[in-house]
Amino acid sequence: MHSKFALKFIAACAIAASATAGFAQEMIKIANIVELSGSGATAGTNFKNGIELAVKEINASGGILGKQIQTTTSDTQSNPGVAKGLTQKAIDNDVFAIFGPVFSGSIMVSMAESRRAEVPNFTGGEAAAITEQGNPYVFRTSFTQATAMPKVARYMSDQAKLKTIAVIYVNNDFGKGGLDMLKKALEDSSTRITTAISTDAGQVDFSAAVLKAKQSNAEGVFVYSNEEESARILRELRKQGWTKPIIGETTLTGQKVIELAGDAANGAIAHVGLTVNAPVPAVRAFSAKFEKEYSYVSDHNGMKGYSGIYFLKAAIDKVGKLDRKAVADAMHHLKVNSDRYPGALMYTEFDGKGDLDRMSFMVEVKKGKQEVIAFVPPLGLRRKPVAVAAAPAPAPDIAAAAQPKKK
Repeated sequence: MHSKFALKFIAACAIAASATAGFAQEMIKIANIVELSGSGATAGTNFKNGIELAVKEINASGGILGKQIQTTTSDTQSNPGVAKGLTQKAIDNDVFAIFGPVFSGSIMVSMAESRRAEVPNFTGGEAAAITEQGNPYVFRTSFTQATAMPKVARYMSDQAKLKTIAVIYVNNDFGKGGLDMLKKALEDSSTRITTAISTDAGQVDFSAAVLKAKQSNAEGVFVYSNEEESARILRELRKQGWTKPIIGETTLTGQKVIELAGDAANGAIAHVGLTVNAPVPAVRAFSAKFEKEYSYVSDHNGMKGYSGIYFLKAAIDKVGKLDRKAVADAMHHLKVNSDRYPGALMYTEFDGKGDLDRMSFMVEVKKGKQEVIAFVPPLGLRRKPVAVAAAPAPAPDIAAAAQPKKK
């Protein structure tokens, strides 16, 4: 009996030691589970590079709570099933936090594993459904569609004054979620959708989709797809002589889209949560450091990964210890001031679901580059965008919302 009791006691101690091992580590282990191949390679690679740049900076300045960050990177191959398996493997390796996947369809599948293990999981995915499921361990590094679509809808109805639009969207979790949120955002506006045209991820030929948009006689077209497909749509629109407004969200005017679409991207307008061309000092500093490190210009995904690491740091600093559950709790309603955390890029607030809000921008592609044409205040302010022509720098009221003064 004494022998059996001793064995049980040893086993219990081993389990307890295992449960707390992650918090006693000398290194803070973070897993990057991202799309490095397949249709999401552009998004995943930028996200990973942004993360690694932030980690390099933080480690050089002493780490978090005096501990260095250690990252490992795995390729989801843009496959949700692979992403789920890699998430479970990361959990088995006792990581403190997981970054990625970026694609909404993949995080929707994999986040069940990180939730079960109570591991904070940061994603660049934008589908509204990600945070509508009540997962207390998933956090965004970008806007949810429920935040972004009202902003772009307000621009189309109030600034562009479009009475009708055709929508070309990708038929996956990302695209369908965006279409639903856009419809909802336009319900009480003067703009209506004449036709919604479904396309496939990885689609090459968009001639039929563009023809349908033209035949709808809409005053403009709203394009909502992944980067490579967006470039093909832009080229096809120009090929068929489309001269009306082309408006979209972040993925329409990303750096990769501009490179792939060439001159066809000029004139495209989009609402973006993040752009390296924003006239914000912290953003410009990030852009210069990223380009120096990787020899190319970051897109919004690089900014998502970079700022996400600083959001994690802010939460750990607030808790004061390496406790995964406590850090996840602290992320809810977290306010990150970019005076203290320049890597956050702009003042950012999280809500109770893991969604964030901050200042954003309307951009237009001119001569192959994004140019900010308007500042869009946080959605909570319920104010109209401020045109850049009227304000070379963010207007005082927007700037105050974007960066509260120290008390």
